[in-house]
Amino acid sequence: MIELRDLTKRYDGTTAIDRLTLTVRPGHVTGFLGPNGAGKSTTLRLILGLHRPTGGTVTVDGRPFAERRRGLRHVGALLDAADVHRGLTAAAHLTALARSNGIARSRADEVLREVGLAGASRRRIGGFSLGMKQRLGIAAALLGDPPVLLFDEPFNGLDPEGVRWVRALFRRLAAEGRTVLVSSHLMSEMEQTADHLVVIGRGELVADESLAAFAARSAGPAVVVRTPAPEALAAALRDAGAEVRPADDGSLSVAGLAAGRVGDLACTHGIPLHELATRTASLEEAFMDLTADHVDYPAGDAR
Repeated sequence: MIELRDLTKRYDGTTAIDRLTLTVRPGHVTGFLGPNGAGKSTTLRLILGLHRPTGGTVTVDGRPFAERRRGLRHVGALLDAADVHRGLTAAAHLTALARSNGIARSRADEVLREVGLAGASRRRIGGFSLGMKQRLGIAAALLGDPPVLLFDEPFNGLDPEGVRWVRALFRRLAAEGRTVLVSSHLMSEMEQTADHLVVIGRGELVADESLAAFAARSAGPAVVVRTPAPEALAAALRDAGAEVRPADDGSLSVAGLAAGRVGDLACTHGIPLHELATRTASLEEAFMDLTADHVDYPAGDAR
């Protein structure tokens, strides 16, 4: 379990983390989300003792991580897959980590097999693709068989097979009762991987809740309808109190009326329908709605 209590970090007068309080519990894949500059990477580095907090506390299973003499037995982390010695082989890299943490040499071979790199164990890391480096970073995180695991952008550079494997790995680790915290910008992956979300913005906690509860924060389901007479249908729906917005693909997005009512109105006015469906809100929509006021550098509208 990871516990943050009033955790604060300032750099030269700039507050990166502002009295952040949360608990990351075992048995879940917890997605860690936030706009660029929200403080996600800083938070991960504070958890690992790579930065010292300006105020507050952060503990892993009741103790600051920096107090653990053999850290990989307690926390495994992937922060930057490219931050490895390019001249070492994969086996040598993991063997050095194992030796420094009192872990059996055979464990290096085990995790290389687990991440699919057994055949590349004698190759130098400098020749690895980004996806291979990600797998090696995950192997290093698993090396000490730790109860707590942190992953920062673990899907970068992975092919579809690799993405599916990582999803399954995270779910398995959580099912084993471990604490799994995953930071990612890929909303589609969080939607398929996480079951709990922590969202921060400008260093402050924005949300800490289940995936389902978070997705329900957005404006709600909309009805998507397609017709050869969109202007006539839009007028009829607006007269009935609906909010209607045309989409780029020619369909209409309808809020405020259920799909059945939309169909009834179309029938009453003799308007044929080619498509009528209810579209639930996506995680991305909920995230954009919730963090709109926490973006430091918003881009202009595309024209």
